[in-house]
Amino acid sequence: MGEAKRRKQTGAPPPRKTTSRKPLVIGVSVLVLAAIVIGAFFLTAAPKPTSDDLPVAAPGADAFPAQLDQYGVSVGADDAPVVVREFADYQCPACGLFAEASKRLKQEYVEAGKVRFVYFDLPLQQHQNALPAAQAARCAGDQGAYWEMHERLFDSQSEWSGSNDPVATFTRYGNDLGLEERRFRRCMTTELHREAVEESRRVAVQLRVTSTPTVLVDNIRLTRPGWGQLSALVERELSAASE
Repeated sequence: MGEAKRRKQTGAPPPRKTTSRKPLVIGVSVLVLAAIVIGAFFLTAAPKPTSDDLPVAAPGADAFPAQLDQYGVSVGADDAPVVVREFADYQCPACGLFAEASKRLKQEYVEAGKVRFVYFDLPLQQHQNALPAAQAARCAGDQGAYWEMHERLFDSQSEWSGSNDPVATFTRYGNDLGLEERRFRRCMTTELHREAVEESRRVAVQLRVTSTPTVLVDNIRLTRPGWGQLSALVERELSAASE
């Protein structure tokens, strides 16, 4: 007996048509992708250095207390006209995104003597591997490879952030950078630089910095940490310094 004839005789309702969810999933995916692209544009698109949309220092704001820079790790000329400071956590995803901007800053401004860059460790309590990562960078620094390890940690953030043995992973990175393994591992296992990292964190507390990344161009805080706003603000401050 045919299916249609059987339904007519028994009074059974026709089978419900199933609606495919595939178009909905595709639509949502497209919207999410569009949001990511738009967000990336606003973070990276550079406004003009004269734009009124750029942040400014609060009225009567004091200069950044330069004596605190000793608790961060700096690169660049001591007499550079502009100083960029970043408070960050190696395990923070937003800090990982900003790392490309800070890398470009070093290439285009620090190496040219126009900017000094200071990185302050601010490992957040909710990130279990942020503290050992900060120590790994400083242990690499003992062998002249601080910034190389700094960039490797951010580039490979997703690999080690959930690791139960981050020291092993960081040691492998050190080997890739040509570091002496025994010295690096001893530095990590004895937590040689833990106090230095904690001192850096205390600077953040003193300045009431609670989120990462917090980026300052001289004493002006970025409202949208990314290359667009960072480069425009640096250009504006360089122009002001030359007047």
